[in-house]
Amino acid sequence: MKVIGITGGIGAGKSTILSIFQKQYNAVILEADKIAHLLMEPGQPAYNRILKAFPASILDKEGNIIREELSQIVFRNPELLNKLNQIVHPEVKHYILNQIHQHQIANDTEYCVIEAALLIEDGYQDICDELWYIYAPDSVRIQRLMASRSYSLEKCQSIMKNQSSDEFYRNHCTYILKNDDSIDNTQKQMELLLNNSSKCVKING
Repeated sequence: MKVIGITGGIGAGKSTILSIFQKQYNAVILEADKIAHLLMEPGQPAYNRILKAFPASILDKEGNIIREELSQIVFRNPELLNKLNQIVHPEVKHYILNQIHQHQIANDTEYCVIEAALLIEDGYQDICDELWYIYAPDSVRIQRLMASRSYSLEKCQSIMKNQSSDEFYRNHCTYILKNDDSIDNTQKQMELLLNNSSKCVKING
């Protein structure tokens, strides 16, 4: 079983890649954001630790964490954002490692695919066999975000400005997948990487 990490900026089309992996290759998809949401539910590992670190105003009447409220709090305070990340990120990584181990034992898939905003920063290169940088030009990413999420141009540019640079991704990933053309073109690139990765040119040699 091969473990593949995918990363890239907002609007690059990572969700499209995950969908192809799931539908065409029956891959196990592990999305860090969705796992984090799961682990913040009552009874889950991160829940009580978050309640000790943040005010009761983050809870609704049923005792569930209001993620939008929590986001607003940490958005205004980098120290609190760091505290939240220190709680959630290790739990997410532990969950992912456990899932990989279970699928290795079961031998029920050829691929486990991890998607995380901070894939590189959180050290997932130590877990993955390969890291794929999903690339699309800024103009394409902005067009997608404005169409799919109704973001303004200013909001797109602000988010992209605060994300890692193209150079950063290229310096840390194994391969680059250009996702700025047709789905067919993207699928052909994926097929080449999965079936002939030894013949593909690596980003860093």
